[in-house]
Amino acid sequence: MNDTYISPQIKYIGVDDKDIDLFESQYKVPNGVTYNSYVILDEKTAVLDTVDMRRCDQWLANLGKALDGRQPDYLVVHHLEPDHAGSIAVFAERYPETVIVLSNKAAGMIGQFFDNIVPARLKPVSEGETLALGKHVLTFVMAPMVHWPEVMVSYESTEKILFSADGFGKFGAMDADEPWDDESRRYFINIVGKYGAQVQALLKKAATLDIKTIAPLHGPILKENLGHYIEKYDIWSSYRPEEEGVLVAFASIHGNTAKTARYIADELRSKGVTVAVSDLARDDMHKAVADAFRFDMMILAASSYDAGVFPPMEKFLNHLRAKNFQNRKVAIVENGSWAPSAGRTMRAALEGMKNITICENSVTIRSSMKECDKTAINAMIEELIGTK
Repeated sequence: MNDTYISPQIKYIGVDDKDIDLFESQYKVPNGVTYNSYVILDEKTAVLDTVDMRRCDQWLANLGKALDGRQPDYLVVHHLEPDHAGSIAVFAERYPETVIVLSNKAAGMIGQFFDNIVPARLKPVSEGETLALGKHVLTFVMAPMVHWPEVMVSYESTEKILFSADGFGKFGAMDADEPWDDESRRYFINIVGKYGAQVQALLKKAATLDIKTIAPLHGPILKENLGHYIEKYDIWSSYRPEEEGVLVAFASIHGNTAKTARYIADELRSKGVTVAVSDLARDDMHKAVADAFRFDMMILAASSYDAGVFPPMEKFLNHLRAKNFQNRKVAIVENGSWAPSAGRTMRAALEGMKNITICENSVTIRSSMKECDKTAINAMIEELIGTK
């Protein structure tokens, strides 16, 4: 997965960032992240995207080595977000003759980020326009709201490479050893997931191209088994469950709701059900969001709190709503010592989402789970998994 060689004329010049604690100041990245950038060396030379200013010096060194004394003719900007475009101003000063190629929408936005980019240096492009570099030709495809409005991707027709911007991206440095599916799912659902319809539109455009390599702006360059990655994107962006199973997501104050949730998870496993469990107060919230999209069923278990629901569960439900969570079956478990309120609060949140089937059999725990509660738990489980 960490093979960055493309071809003698197309070089990878990206960098790893293993020191970053939170990507976009919210997503945990224990294995870092890549800022990918490429250069095409032909009769004319094109640099494809810059990197976050955190790694600008290393990127400039990589670029200089790849150019080997040449002056770049073009800088292609696929996406203006600072993790990719942060070094544009520095690049523009170092290479003052380079033309900056970007979408029309990006041309209108670039001045919001940099005050040293004069309009005369810009070459705005539209859907289907091409940039001939010699043997290599880039065709630009607009990808609005994947996941910013100015995004475009480009297709190099000679070597059949899709430069996919944030599409097909993944958390993790190039030498990270985690599965692509897991960290790409967490990346996609949390960053791009709201814009499923727009991703579907881009996939339809991509289906008309003969693609041999996908070169994203984060994560590994994809060269083999491309059908697998495209299938995952189709599933995620159409909000279909990826596999059968149950996410048990709980928010527990003193541990009693947690004990109930883990008991339920064990009962599900005893019935042969695939289960993931997330402690919303302690575990990675964004992994829990990704798992909610991964499976076709979910159980929410939460303590009542201030006549509502314990805040970690509220936060989780807000994330689901923001990412267009839909097409799932959900069961509810609440805990309350004197006036249980978590159940109705969770139900109200779910009812505001699209095509969510809420089990009629819910469970109310009074302070701690007792033997008599197991009948209600079994009824809830049977309804949840009995008629999937």
